[in-house]
Amino acid sequence: MQKNGEWTNWYRIVIVATEALILFLSYLVSFFIRYGRYVPARNFEAFQGAIGWIIIIFIIFNILFGVYILYNKSKGDLFFITLIIQALLSVVAMMLSFAGRWLAFPRSVVLINFAVSVVMLYLFRVLIFNLYRKYATTKRVMIVGKESEVIPAIFNFKSSKTTRHIVTHVVLSNYYNNVFDHIDDFDIVYLASQIDETEKLKIYDLLMRANKKLFLNSKFENLVMVNPNIMNFEDESIIETSDFKIPADQAVIKRGLDIIMASVLLVVASPIMLITAILIKLTSPGPVFYRQVRITKGGEEFEILKFRSMSTSAESESGPVIATKNDARVTFIGKYIRSLRIDELPQLINVLKGEMSMIGPRPERPFFVNQFQEQNPHYYLRHNVQAGITGYAQVYGKYASDFNSKLNFDLIYIKRYSIILDFKIFLQTIKILFDKVSSSGVDEEARPAVTAEEIEAMNITLIR
Repeated sequence: MQKNGEWTNWYRIVIVATEALILFLSYLVSFFIRYGRYVPARNFEAFQGAIGWIIIIFIIFNILFGVYILYNKSKGDLFFITLIIQALLSVVAMMLSFAGRWLAFPRSVVLINFAVSVVMLYLFRVLIFNLYRKYATTKRVMIVGKESEVIPAIFNFKSSKTTRHIVTHVVLSNYYNNVFDHIDDFDIVYLASQIDETEKLKIYDLLMRANKKLFLNSKFENLVMVNPNIMNFEDESIIETSDFKIPADQAVIKRGLDIIMASVLLVVASPIMLITAILIKLTSPGPVFYRQVRITKGGEEFEILKFRSMSTSAESESGPVIATKNDARVTFIGKYIRSLRIDELPQLINVLKGEMSMIGPRPERPFFVNQFQEQNPHYYLRHNVQAGITGYAQVYGKYASDFNSKLNFDLIYIKRYSIILDFKIFLQTIKILFDKVSSSGVDEEARPAVTAEEIEAMNITLIR
């Protein structure tokens, strides 16, 4: 780490190289467990041919799963991610042995290595995680903005897994002067609200001169400036803001990948879907599938297809209602298929029909879309892309987030879109399949409960 406690890229490179070595050693241990001291030359030669590709794919998986980003992780996260990556890597190793004609690479060694590598890599990652927590410096955060937006920001920092960012000051008025007066008492300023442009620029300049960092919220005004294009005209440089759209050439590639992935997943998931359909039919009166009108690209309506997880009379009296935590309308089987996301599998058919994508903003019902558009004039921008089975908001946000927070995640996804980002979200989705929070529905009790009077009780200096 640097003197200021930052986790530099050099440390990450060392960690990546060490983990590659650990993976290699785990295979050697697995060969020893399988064959003892005398490994058949034919089998080991096949391993030598495949191991280079396995290590490359291993590193790619680690990057896509965010293994080397530790500030927002827990030891439980590290174990779960390690388990998923090594399971996927075992499947890849078996596929490589066929594709590369390394048929003598023993499947038994691959399976043994799954257990051995999980243990070895997890122990190493816990060691690194503990060192990171011990030596990475804590960053003192000053939150600046209106009280109505500052309080939820405090709640988010407090409920976050990270211990690196600690809120120490809150400024509710006279922003520049208060930031100036306490310049030595914090490391980061987080602007939770949109403030006067002149005052904002003065704060920018002050922080740059003092070598302090600035965090901005993800409101529309800031998202507009993400991924700009710089053009030069004679002696002037011009910043062109990018659209909230996916480029046409990438959209064609995305559609092709959607068809391939949906087709493969339908074949793989067909036994699970058959069993689910039988269980629904046996345990609850009504149809196996649930059809509901949703909104996709261009504001067009389509019928989303899901396994029915609620009673057939779920909204007969209440009308359209967003699912909540411990929702009484959910059937016995529905509770389990929702928690494992099995109810979403029929949407693969929607993908093949071109109504949805594998990755994109989750589609909402017209009833809620109309409500949300009245409350936020920029809501229509999420309909510039095809609705998805999973998305940026589902992976990086929480199911319980309000629609504005989800909208911000969706707009970030559109602005930062790439094929690599889609693969990253797809892999991260595997992790959240077992996340109870992200599948439980909106928790009506999980709302920011911090009042202005309680701020000071948290050892936060409140500056009005």
